[in-house]
Amino acid sequence: MSSTDEIREIITASEAAMKDGDAQRLIGRYTADVVKFDLAPPLGRRGEAARDVPAQQAWFGTFDGPVDFQVTQLEIEVSGDLAWAHSLNRMSATPKGTDFAFEMWFRATYGLRRTEDGWRIAHEHSSTPFYMDGSLRAATDLKP
Repeated sequence: MSSTDEIREIITASEAAMKDGDAQRLIGRYTADVVKFDLAPPLGRRGEAARDVPAQQAWFGTFDGPVDFQVTQLEIEVSGDLAWAHSLNRMSATPKGTDFAFEMWFRATYGLRRTEDGWRIAHEHSSTPFYMDGSLRAATDLKP
């Protein structure tokens, strides 16, 4: 399998892991020293704080049913033992206690490193744009 194919599998494994609510499989894609900038606070986490399986599992528990997740427009660039990738991702879920599902698109950028266990995500940054009309509202209603 080529490096590009292996990286594609590592990144898109999040789709099934999210739908299955499998925190261990989701977190297992990261290096031990991963740096993550997620959509939710805090501004960033690294290492064990970013690989917190119980916290991820608790997050899954805030939804009624599965979290639908899709990685789209994934582009990958590989150079030796390092790789860079980016995508537009869609997430949809029904928060517990509500009778509606939300859908949002966001941007993701990944820095990957080849390890003795294969390619792993060493850096992940997710973001949404915001409206610069004075409201400073996150633009979660955008779609590609």
